[in-house]
Amino acid sequence: MPARPPSLRRQLLAPLVWIWALGIVLAAAGAYGLASSSANAAFDRGLQDETSALAAKMAWTDRGPLLDMSPQTLELLTWDSTERNNFVVLDESGRVLAGDGEVPRPELRHHSFAKPLLFDGQFQGQAVRGAMFSLTSPMLDRSVSIIVIETRGKRQRLVRDVLVAMALPTLALGGLSMVLLAWGIRRGLQPLREVAREVAQRASSDLRPLPIEGVPAEAVPLIERINTLLSDVQHSVALQRRFVADAAHQMRTPVAGLRVLTQELEQELKALPAAAGAAPAWEPVLRAMLQSSERLARLIGQLLSLARSEAALAFDGEQGRMDLRPILREAAEPLALRAAREGKSLSLEMPMEPVLAQAHPLWLGEALVNVLDNALRYGGPHIVLRLGVVEGQAQIDIEDDGEGVAPQDLPRLSEAFWRGARADTRNDGGTGLGLAIAFEIISRLGGSWAAFTRPELQGFRIRWRLP
Repeated sequence: MPARPPSLRRQLLAPLVWIWALGIVLAAAGAYGLASSSANAAFDRGLQDETSALAAKMAWTDRGPLLDMSPQTLELLTWDSTERNNFVVLDESGRVLAGDGEVPRPELRHHSFAKPLLFDGQFQGQAVRGAMFSLTSPMLDRSVSIIVIETRGKRQRLVRDVLVAMALPTLALGGLSMVLLAWGIRRGLQPLREVAREVAQRASSDLRPLPIEGVPAEAVPLIERINTLLSDVQHSVALQRRFVADAAHQMRTPVAGLRVLTQELEQELKALPAAAGAAPAWEPVLRAMLQSSERLARLIGQLLSLARSEAALAFDGEQGRMDLRPILREAAEPLALRAAREGKSLSLEMPMEPVLAQAHPLWLGEALVNVLDNALRYGGPHIVLRLGVVEGQAQIDIEDDGEGVAPQDLPRLSEAFWRGARADTRNDGGTGLGLAIAFEIISRLGGSWAAFTRPELQGFRIRWRLP
């Protein structure tokens, strides 16, 4: 079974989803770069200002450079509840004048006298950002370098907060956009779904043009082309029906003449003197001719009935909602008399209250006559016609206790001219059209058809349901 092609809605949404996902990734990357750059710039300025502030506190004495700050102030510089901050003051030879000697120093071995130099390093197993600022004595030929470091936790938290603040509205707006796009595409395709739903609900014989009101302009040429094909098919079917009806009608006269001539010939041959003690040799031949002419007449009548039922049920205004009981009773009574003559029984089981359903007073009876005739020819001695209401629909069961039909042959019961695997060896007068006509009538009335056989039940049952 070939794979089901993707829907038009999916084909329209899939590229948009990929573009949206790519846009989210690019936006996230851009937001991360912007947040990281902004956070680093802000904290780097803070480091530089802190380094410059410490440089401003350097005092030059006879004993050398001195950091003119109280111990409490120095403790405040290195205290932080969430980060690890520290500093160190070095002379030109790298000797520690103040602060922590483990503070990392920049890999570049030159001093920065113009402005604080920023660098990255490691301090006690953590990544840190640092700033170094060098200054010289205005009177002594000496210089010092001040280094201030801090860990990166604040920067990372700020970047995360900025990303969350940017990502949540972006995702919400993107999700809302995709929902609106999906809704818009679904709304735009709704007319096509309605056309598909109408086609699915139609009977196979309903060849009316499809509506194009509200259909998107891109799909109008397709619907118009389908309507053209439906019109061509309807014309071809009408020609075929007309040909069958005309051919059957034209054949009725010569077949009727053949039957009359055969009967006259039989009368004339019977008037001839017969040989004593011997049956006339022409009797089997003449009997076969009469049976063949009767079967041919029946076949022509069935063809006319099939052609007329197709046309009548498509356009007949007598079709409507009505009580099925009198229709079934009127159609079954002649068959009940025939069953009695043949030593069989045909019983009717109907409720006392009316059973209303979509029907045609003439053609529903025709369908029932065909099925009952089939039951009398091929079924058992007991035939039951049962009418009831099941699941809000009228249900008609025609059941007999005969041999039934092979389960694999059930789908072929509605085929025209199908009479079973050994039809060529039977001479039962059947034409193979009775059940096909009944199936066509029930289908055009909007009903359903089902057949059941052994071992599901003792015999054979045909079930109709009419809305």
